[in-house]
Amino acid sequence: MSDWDSVTVIRKRPADRAKVTRSESAVNSARRAGAAIATEKKSTLTNAGHANRDHQRIAKLDRDNDVAPPPKVDVSVGRALQKARQEKGITQKDLAQKINEKPQVVNDYESGRAIPNQQVLGKLERALGVKLRGKNIGEPLTFGKKK
Repeated sequence: MSDWDSVTVIRKRPADRAKVTRSESAVNSARRAGAAIATEKKSTLTNAGHANRDHQRIAKLDRDNDVAPPPKVDVSVGRALQKARQEKGITQKDLAQKINEKPQVVNDYESGRAIPNQQVLGKLERALGVKLRGKNIGEPLTFGKKK
């Protein structure tokens, strides 16, 4: 027998293996032929479906735990700062230059818009000679002298 007469079939599909069809007409023809039919519905649950619910829960937690804005300088500090600056007869720009800060910083402290920074408040106290922190805001600095 020659090689031309023999036929080798690789991976032939067995006859008893289930066939997957997606069309309604193929399912109906199999029913008419009396074949066993099993229909399965694909699950739509995937990881993406769970992630959406998780994000909704996280967003709800974020809405519940709103972070309060940082505290601003008290208005009494701004008034005491402005009064001391005007008594010394210097402008906001001159005061800013003296404490090595921008004029906008001095303006923010006087108007009560600034977030308190202890270093800047300390510089302002030393430059003006007035207390801007603690209980006795607006009183002259004593530099450690007891009354």
